Amino acid sequence: MNTLSYKTISANKETVNKEWVVIDATDQVVGRLCSKVAKLLRGKYKPNFTPHVDCGDNVIIINAKKVVFTGKKETDKVYTRYTGYPGGQRFNTPAQLRTREDGADRILRHAVKGMLPKGPLGRSLLKNLYIFNGTEHDKQAQKPKAIDINQYK
Repeated sequence: MNTLSYKTISANKETVNKEWVVIDATDQVVGRLCSKVAKLLRGKYKPNFTPHVDCGDNVIIINAKKVVFTGKKETDKVYTRYTGYPGGQRFNTPAQLRTREDGADRILRHAVKGMLPKGPLGRSLLKNLYIFNGTEHDKQAQKPKAIDINQYK
């Protein structure tokens, strides 16, 4: 019996197969969408998933302004940030963030960041996420394929 066939194959930076995918966020619930995006960024849907390697895809989210919250989270959920100065704690609701130019980007990026591993790997994975408010994006040269996020668990 050939024992070499039982070796576990571990992916590394050179052998990983990264793709570009486009996700339409129209009428998607924020938490459910972001959990699937985090899995795509991590590479959990791939058969050669390796926990300590960036083997996930590059994800482009379009129509980010059209994401929705369930229940009363639009007005009751509070995002906290700190300026670094005494008394510099600032609070925003999703409704207040949506009025800003980069509000939808901040909402989605905050949710995905919390679902990624903490440390250098998680920070590098978050750089593979591109969020656009409208239907147009500037990543056409990468030839991304459009996927239906509802097909994933």
